[in-house]
Amino acid sequence: MKNQIQLAIQNESRNSPIPRKSLLRKWVNAALSKQIEHAEITLRFVDADEGQTLNRDYRQKDYATNVLTFTFDDELPQLAGQPLMGDLVLCGAVIEREAQQQGKALLAHYCHMVVHGTLHLQGFDHLEEAEAEAMELLETQIVTQLGYDDPYLTERE
Repeated sequence: MKNQIQLAIQNESRNSPIPRKSLLRKWVNAALSKQIEHAEITLRFVDADEGQTLNRDYRQKDYATNVLTFTFDDELPQLAGQPLMGDLVLCGAVIEREAQQQGKALLAHYCHMVVHGTLHLQGFDHLEEAEAEAMELLETQIVTQLGYDDPYLTERE
């Protein structure tokens, strides 16, 4: 069964261009488990100030980060028939800076961050080494299947 996605885009980033909605939808869909029949996801693109405020208020880390994930329901995995609901907050300034520092195409890094955040919505995490390795492997599989380079290639060299 194909995932049914309700995808809302909020662009509050004044200085950073964002990917087309068709690409965003493709990336989210690629990262969703086939067991998830319905998802309602908002992608909010923000400037560094809002990214820093959200990261400070919700994670007690006083800096802007690339992607923040907010789930509607902490009960994972989702109950059968219930939609996966949540928000991804992407900070364009941080994503642009990281892409440049890592020598990556901006679109490829946006893809990676959307995939990464979508996996977080589904309960994946990287707090412990085994979790991080599993999540990294899945991200790499999804991103490369979408036609981009391994997002962790520079870290493995």
